[in-house]
Parts: sequence; structure tokens; C-alpha cells
Amino acid sequence: MTTLASEVDIEIRQQLLTHYRRIRGETEQLADPLSAEDMQIQSMTDASPTKWHLAHTSWFFETFILRQYLRDYRQFDPSFHQLFNSYYNSLGTPFQRPQRGLLSRPDLDTVFAYRHTIDSAMEKLLTDGPVNKELEALIILGLNHEQQHQELLLTDIKHAFSINPVKPAYTDSSHEDDSQAPAHILEWLEIPGGLYSIGAEGEHFYFDNEGPAHQQLLRDFRIASRLVTNGEYLEFIEDGGYREPRLWLSDGWSLIQQDQRTAPLYWQKREGRWYQFTLSGLQPIVEQEPVCHINYYEADAYAAWAGCRLPTEFEWEAAVWILRKPDQLATANMLEQRSFRPVAPAPGQTQFLGDLWEWTSSAYLPYPGFRANSGAVGEYNGKFMCNQKVLRGGSCVTPADHIRISYRNFFYPHQSWQFTGIRLAGE
Repeated sequence: MTTLASEVDIEIRQQLLTHYRRIRGETEQLADPLSAEDMQIQSMTDASPTKWHLAHTSWFFETFILRQYLRDYRQFDPSFHQLFNSYYNSLGTPFQRPQRGLLSRPDLDTVFAYRHTIDSAMEKLLTDGPVNKELEALIILGLNHEQQHQELLLTDIKHAFSINPVKPAYTDSSHEDDSQAPAHILEWLEIPGGLYSIGAEGEHFYFDNEGPAHQQLLRDFRIASRLVTNGEYLEFIEDGGYREPRLWLSDGWSLIQQDQRTAPLYWQKREGRWYQFTLSGLQPIVEQEPVCHINYYEADAYAAWAGCRLPTEFEWEAAVWILRKPDQLATANMLEQRSFRPVAPAPGQTQFLGDLWEWTSSAYLPYPGFRANSGAVGEYNGKFMCNQKVLRGGSCVTPADHIRISYRNFFYPHQSWQFTGIRLAGE
């Protein structure tokens, strides 16, 4: 039973409710440009339909919050407990991920009715209380979870649209052809070695895999002031980078041979000119923009070709903390402008946050002293700490207030449908 002493005060509850309304509304705004048919499709196993994202984010609030904390709450539809469970095996067997696109029922209207029912119940919970610190933490986790799915909604529909021969656009925000603009000079930032505090701690929100904060000893290193550009990656391609096995890790070489890959995902050549598929449709390559949708093997091969390496996640975080002054560190998140593309940094700015998720050479492993959260919600991050690589920095489709220096994203080395890019490092 929640006691008065442990309750969250009315002002904090109102802030939570305002935050909840905003983020839930933003998810539906991202779905607005899509038809019912668009929201049904699933183009590959890694992706999910928009309709499923809309339902699953509601499932999270229903499963972990409303069923536990709202008195007399009744499930919207008991079958949803399995249909929209992602990977929480301790709660039952989820519906198979590769077949989410086959769920024509419930229909879209029912999914939106589900969302709005959950929203009404959450409003009641936050208005009538009681809300304690434990519940407050779960609500904040649910909202950050929803922001993760806002990003996935965009990456997944981009992949689906890319397969369509008519190359439909999600947004009409076109790329300006900056091909005549001079390239921003890459500078090498010298970072002194020493003992650095890595990871998150304190009262602000962070996922469990971002902590605990710990000390990491680093040697002197240098790190690039910006991401690798399309033009620079094009030089790698034209120099035979995809034909030279000595540049590639064994699994990467096998993958590009199997897929017959000769360029990044979404690139194609027409009449001697390179184009890339974007959320604004098929657009000419802009050489000054960061190269995007690169998998780990491509990033590592490019670094080898350039005589460099990828940074470790610890080097990346240490460098950003040193360069964290607002006039030096650009956050180039484009979510509000809805252009959804990485951009070249302004002169004098380093480029670390909000353009592309940056591959690091670090394996996704627990920090010293890591303990997963108790209960089913503990399946969120910890059980994936195997065979994946850490990415840092957030991307142009990551909500701006969701980006943190300590944020650890993780993907398998072969995956490139996320907005991923390359930063070089060296000794």
C-alpha cells in the first residue's frame, strides 16, 4: 500500500501527465502521413509495422503500469497480451516477430481505440493517484520506451518504402543539393589519456545498461571532429573498397559476397549518378552529408582503408564530455523540422549528437556492477548483451530530448537499416 509519505506531489504528477500527453501525441503525429495500408506492412524480420508500434507502446503501459497500479482496471482485450508482447518471455510466449505484418486483426481503428483507452486510464491514474516513486520511474521508463519506438517507426517505414518501385516519400522535405559547397574540413581532436568516469548516475533518467558509472583508464588518442561524409565514402567505393578482402573482417566479407553488396543500403546508381533513398524519396547523393545506413563491417572496412580505426565507446564518451561546451558541441536533431536526414556540421562545430548513431569497436557488455532491474521489466536490456556492438550519439530520427551522452544503443554488426554512420579514431 502506498503511503502519503512516499507519494509523488501534485506538481510532479502534473508534469508527468504533460510529458505523457506530449510523447503519446508525437507518436500519432509521426503516423499521420501514413495510410492504413502503410501501417500494416512489415518489410523484414528486423522491422515492425507502424500499427504494431502503436499497439506495443500501449501494451507497455497497460502491462507494467495499469494492470498493477490502477484499481479495478480491466484489460482492453486479453488477446493483446500475447499479440503485442515484444520479447518479455517471463510474461508468456510473444507472437512471432517475423509475422507481425500478418496481424490484419485487430484493425487500425481498434488499435487507435486501444491507445486512447490506455491514455484515458493513465490520465485517471496520474490525476487521482496515488503515485509513488516506483510508479513514477516506471512511467518515465515507458515514455522513453515510446520514444525508442518513435525512432523505430521511422526507420521501419523507410525500409518498407525503399522496396516499393515507385519510391514513395514519407515527407516532402526534399534535400537541397549542396554539391557545390566546400567540404567541412575534418580535424583531429587530441584527447589526453587518463582515468575517466564512464556511464550514468544521479536522479536523471537513464536506461539500466548505462550504469553503473565506473572508472575507465584510457591511453592518449585522437578522434575525428565530424562523421565520414558521402563523398569520402564514395572514394572508398571507387578505390575498390568492396572488392578488397584484406580490408574486411571475415564475417563482413562473407556478408557482402553473399548479398553482392557494392554500396551502402539505399544507395543506387542511375545514368552514372549516385542516389540514395530517403524519407523524402529518392534523392541525389549530397557529398558533404554524413554517410548513412552503414553496418559495422562497412564502418570497420572504411576505417581500415583510411588507415584509422573506430573509437571504443569509452573513448567516444570521454571525448564528448571534454567537448561538451554548447558552442563546440552541435546537437543536429531534425525531428521537429521533419527533414529526417543527417546534416553537415556548421563551421567551428564538432559533430557528435543527433545526426547518426555512431558505430564503436566495443562489444555490448555489462558495465562492472551491472544488475538488471527486477521483475519482467528487467528483460529490457540485459539479456541482449551478447554478439552486438555499441553505438553512441543518437540520430536525426531520435527525439532530441531522448539523446544523452551516456546512451548506449546496440545492434548486430550486419544491421544497417538504422541511421548509422562512421567516426574515425586513431592513436
